[in-house]
Amino acid sequence: MLMQGDRVLSVFDIVLGGAPEGDKLEEGDWRTPEGRYTIDWRNPDSRFYKSLHISYPSPKDKRQSAAEGVDPGGMIMVHGYPPEAKTNPEKYEGQDWTDGCIALKNKDMDIVWQAVDDGTPIEIYP
Repeated sequence: MLMQGDRVLSVFDIVLGGAPEGDKLEEGDWRTPEGRYTIDWRNPDSRFYKSLHISYPSPKDKRQSAAEGVDPGGMIMVHGYPPEAKTNPEKYEGQDWTDGCIALKNKDMDIVWQAVDDGTPIEIYP
């Protein structure tokens, strides 16, 4: 959901990490982090269709992972679909397939890309 203040601007279908239940704890767990983060930089030339970086891991995430003796991972992005989705859409549509990122259809990613500045807060909740 894309919001400005308390107003909903758009609602999008998204896909998450391949193990979408529960908060991200470690690199390679296929989970999407939950909580409040910031969009801190963008990549127009990413492997996926555009990408916005989420400020994961937070200091809290790092403490939780350290307490478990694991690496929290990183490079969690909001992005579009990869180029191969055009020729193999059934692999991507309607199922969670990312490594922990949030993916939107490319047309929806264009809307988010234009609406969101670096420094914008993002809240990720189940």
